[in-house]
Amino acid sequence: MSRPHVVDSVAALRARIRDWRRDGQRIAMVPTMGALHDGHLSLVKIALERADRCVVSIFVNPTQFAPTEDLDKYPRQLARDLDMLAAVKADLAFTPGVSEMYRAGFATKISVGGPSAGLETDFRPTFFDGVATVVAKLLLQAAPDFAIFGEKDYQQLCVVRQLCRDLDLPVEIIGAPTIRDAHGLAMSSRNAYLDEAELQIARQFNVILRKAAAALAAGAGQEETIAEASRVLVATGFQKVDYVEARESLTLTPWRRDRAGRVLAAAWLGKTRLIDNVEVPTA
Repeated sequence: MSRPHVVDSVAALRARIRDWRRDGQRIAMVPTMGALHDGHLSLVKIALERADRCVVSIFVNPTQFAPTEDLDKYPRQLARDLDMLAAVKADLAFTPGVSEMYRAGFATKISVGGPSAGLETDFRPTFFDGVATVVAKLLLQAAPDFAIFGEKDYQQLCVVRQLCRDLDLPVEIIGAPTIRDAHGLAMSSRNAYLDEAELQIARQFNVILRKAAAALAAGAGQEETIAEASRVLVATGFQKVDYVEARESLTLTPWRRDRAGRVLAAAWLGKTRLIDNVEVPTA
């Protein structure tokens, strides 16, 4: 089982993709920050169902971290990541350094409105500027036919779709279902920060959100349902709830009953911030 070919420069990335294009092959990309898990691997599998070749980028993007966040502690395990990518037959790993992505004098950022309003932005004001800028760069560098993003980071997925639509980037953005452990916890690289006691609490996150979504679908009042979900999260052991909100699935504007909806939430366990979301069931 061979590892994917590894390149760390834009020039080498484009040269390999140019060869594939010459052979008429379609390209899919899975952008990641490494510390891969089964959720990431599921994205690669979807990519290879759509395309002939799959490029996985591994880059811990500093511009989406605030000074108080965990950039230095974010897990980096490239050798393990490459072994995992070999198991799902990814073709190419793009592993640029910071100086390759943000060369001396870099002075550009992309700011996406619309679905970036509220939720994460209320607590991480610069986060989506960093995400939009690095995703735009990756898509322009690789020029894939498809890019696969997980629905766990649902607001991010909506922002990326808005970005590509507004800038006419010729890539189809595919949202992939959240992969969960046997207890329903959404897989995340940050789960590694949780101790055993915190892990048991974290596994209630999705249960609580699903109950809230089911209550909304059954006609319960939105304000009281969301307030109850926040209360239960704290009672379960989460130290702080940043938000629990119901939003329209496509636009992330406040949810109305005649529209498809999502319940989105972010909450803290110790020093670890978890996010999750669930669909509001429809009749």
